[in-house]
Amino acid sequence: MKAPWILAAAGALAWAAGALSGAAGTSDEEARRLPAGQGKDAVAKVCLTCHGTAHYRRLRLSHDDWSDRVANMVDQGAQATPEELDAVVDYLTQNFGPQSKVWVNTAPLVELKSVLGLSVEEARAVIAYREKKGDFQEWRDLLKVPEVDGKKIEEGKERMAF
Repeated sequence: MKAPWILAAAGALAWAAGALSGAAGTSDEEARRLPAGQGKDAVAKVCLTCHGTAHYRRLRLSHDDWSDRVANMVDQGAQATPEELDAVVDYLTQNFGPQSKVWVNTAPLVELKSVLGLSVEEARAVIAYREKKGDFQEWRDLLKVPEVDGKKIEEGKERMAF
């Protein structure tokens, strides 16, 4: 008979392998939903190894602040060349900097909520409508989403991209 700790360790390894194999599909989908641009592949490679896009899509940081965040990731074990790290910081600043817009057709719930000020229910309604009806073409299309406050949509129209 095997020792109980060996069985527990084997079970934990099996769980971890299953979790990691499922995470690969999730990170591929999340990478696909990132805005196009130079550095996107570096972000997918470096950042999505450890966490999903919602971790940073809700933020709107300056170049210096993104640089600090990326340096912190490296301190925690992220692996990348100096060129890849520069590409990551530039991409994050371009797409999730203080003046960047929300890509409504790919934004996760947390980004719709934090940047556009939607409630959880409103953000879920936007995502459900988007998944059922397809991509939005302009901000006015969001006014068709039931359960979403049109005033919030109009107030956030300048922060939206399609």
